[in-house]
This record gives sequence, structure tokens and C-alpha cells, in this order.
Amino acid sequence: MDERTRKTDDDLAPDVRRPASEPDVKTQWRSKFRIGAALIALLLAFLTYQTVRWVSSAPPAAGRFPQGGLQTVGAATVVLGDIRVIVNALGTVTPLATVTVQTQINGQLTEVAFTEGQLVKKGDFLAQIDQRPYEILKAQFQGQLAHDEGVLSQAQMDLKRYQTLAQQNSIARQQADNQVFVVQQDEGTVKQDQALIDAQTLNITYCHIVSPITGRVGLRLVDPGNYVQTTSSGGLAVITQLQPITVIFTLPEDDLPEIMPQLNAGKTLAVTAYDRANLHPLGTGLVSAVDNQVDTTTGTVKVRAQFDNTDNALFPNQFVNARLLVKTLQNAVTVPTPAVQRGSPGAYVYVINADNTVAVRPITTGAVDGNLTAVNSGLAAGERVVIDGTDRLRDGLHVIVAVDNGQPAAPAATRSKGAGRGQNQDQNSGRPQNEAPAGGQ
Repeated sequence: MDERTRKTDDDLAPDVRRPASEPDVKTQWRSKFRIGAALIALLLAFLTYQTVRWVSSAPPAAGRFPQGGLQTVGAATVVLGDIRVIVNALGTVTPLATVTVQTQINGQLTEVAFTEGQLVKKGDFLAQIDQRPYEILKAQFQGQLAHDEGVLSQAQMDLKRYQTLAQQNSIARQQADNQVFVVQQDEGTVKQDQALIDAQTLNITYCHIVSPITGRVGLRLVDPGNYVQTTSSGGLAVITQLQPITVIFTLPEDDLPEIMPQLNAGKTLAVTAYDRANLHPLGTGLVSAVDNQVDTTTGTVKVRAQFDNTDNALFPNQFVNARLLVKTLQNAVTVPTPAVQRGSPGAYVYVINADNTVAVRPITTGAVDGNLTAVNSGLAAGERVVIDGTDRLRDGLHVIVAVDNGQPAAPAATRSKGAGRGQNQDQNSGRPQNEAPAGGQ
């Protein structure tokens, strides 16, 4: 009984155990997890390697100059030339004459002969006022004049008669003398009538309105059919003179010692007007007047320059930039303005030596004329200076002159030994000997 029971238990034991395949599935999942973790670890290691390599590598070249390579620069030769001393100022175009055309007589406006914006000459017909009332008054005064002239003629005849009778003692002397005064009164009346006629003739002339100056007519202010009066403030139109025209600009009082002696000596100073953006010249004129006092609030003085303005490039009240030519420096040492650098020592340039090394040279600058700067001290004519590529230079660095005054530099075979040493450095960096640095010209 016990043996059967044990057999039965043994036979039933496999039924209560875990399935035989469960340990195998768990082992497979662990293997997959290890493989995935290994792949992730390899990917992270690769990314870390690439990051460290990128950070530790040299930064890319800035501009045309790679780090540690031979620098390529543009050069220019210091020469003697003329430098214009120019004073820049802000100005406003101001016409010599601006006239508001007013009526000088009351009446109805019957005709307007101009168009808005028209260029008119002095004496051109502009408008017409009804002149019939003044013609009627003129005719009335002419009739009165004819009557008074007849009275005067009669009085003069009586005067001759009375004088003859007085000589014959036929009438009293007093009567002849009184007739002299009657004649004078009638003459005065005739003159008064003639003045009234002339006044109406002038009024008729005022009815025909003409341009008082040569210029451009503005917008029309009154339309035909309106009754215009001498007391109206608006006027009929505004005419602005355009030729010639002036520009009024202000100069600092510190510039007067250089300007006034020349004007007092009768010398003419040229002024060039540029547009608002200071790019395009609008005309060239001459200084015509200087104000008689300095503005104490700004420390400036007003200057007027006159322009012919034949092309009407200057417009009234236009904002312009005025450039006053004070004087011209003859045979001054000049360098291109891009060659002048600013730093703690002040103004300086990079001078290219005979062995193609650069040296920092402090200079004293003078007037600036466009792309040229006058050098008062520190440079001599014939020296070469760097005008392009100064951002990566330092004192004593070897350079390759790619451009000299706009012309290509000499071939590499003609360069100095110093340049050759620099090229060997390029060989060490992996570039061919005659190949310019990356980005070079």
C-alpha cells in the first residue's frame, strides 16, 4: 500500500512542477536586453568620441585666414597727393524769394490763367478781376475833367479880358486880381480830375494780375467766381523762386578762423549739396554770406551758399547735406582710410617690411577725404601698409601680399625667405607649398 502510494506520488510529482520551457524564455529576454544595452553603450561611446574630437580640433578659419597659417593681406603704397579739407554740415534749401500773390483791388475773380506747379516768368499773366466797375468810374471822371477844363478855359479868358480893362482903368484893379485866383482854383480842379482818372487807370491795371518774379507756382488758393478783397490773408497763389536758390547750413564756431580770412580776402569757397542719404550730389555752389553772430545756444553760425540750380535738383525746404571745401592740402602723405586702425595706442597702421613681416606703426592722422586719409607723422611716401586682412595680424607676423594697390602680387618664387618659411609652416599643416591659405585671394 505504501509503495503504491509512493509511486503514485512520484508519478504525480512532474504534474506539480513548473513547465520545462519557462526558464528558456526568461534566458532569451535577458540575452536580448544585454545585446541592446551593449549596442546603446557602443552608440554612446561613438557619440562621445566624436564630440571630444570636434571640441579638441582647431576652430575653422575666420574669414580668409586659417589658424596658424600664413596670412594673406591686401596692401597699398603710401603716396603723396592732394587732400581736400571738407567740413560737413546739415542744411536746408531756402529760396531767395517766396511771394504770396495778393489782389490789390476788390472785385470778382473772373479768370485764373495758371496751373498748379507751373513754371512762370516775371510778368506772365496769372489772373483777371472784373474791371468794368473801374472803367465806368474812369469814364465818369473823364467827363468831369472835360467840364472842369472848360471852366478853366473860360476863367483864363476872363483873366486876359480883366487885365486889359484894368490897364485902361475901365474896371477895378481888385476884380482883375481876383480873377487870377479863380484861374488857379480851376487849374487845381482839373488836376484833381486827372488824378482820379489816373487812379482808375491804375485800378484797371491791378485787375490784370501778373507774376512778380520768375519761379514755380504752388497750389491754387482761390477759384474763379470768388469775390476777392485786399484784406484777405490767403492770397491767390504762392510763387517760389528756384533759379538761383540757396542752401542755409550751420557750422561750428571753431571752423570760423579758417573760413572768415578767406572770405574777407575775396576768395570763393565751394559748397556741394548732397541728398538726405548723403549719397548723390545735387549741385555745387558758392558761399554768398555768413551770419553776423554766433548762436549762443548751439555754438554755430549760419552760412548761405548760392546754387544756379539749372536742373531744379534742389527743392525749397529740402533737407540736404552740405560739404564746404575749406582748403586743399598739397603733396600730403596719404594712405587709404581702411589702413588706419584705432586702438589703445591711438591711430596706427600695419607696415609691411622688406621681408614680408608686418610691424605696428603709430601715426598721427589729419584730414579725411573720402577713401584717403592724410598722415601728419609716422609714415613716409613709398612704404607699404596693410589695407585688407588686419583682423588676424600681430606685430612681426609673416604675410602674403595678395593685392598691392589693386594689382596682383608677385609670384611665390620672387617672395623673400621669410615668406618661404611661412610656406614651410603651411606644408607642416598639410597644404601644398604654393597653395594660399583657405579663403585667400
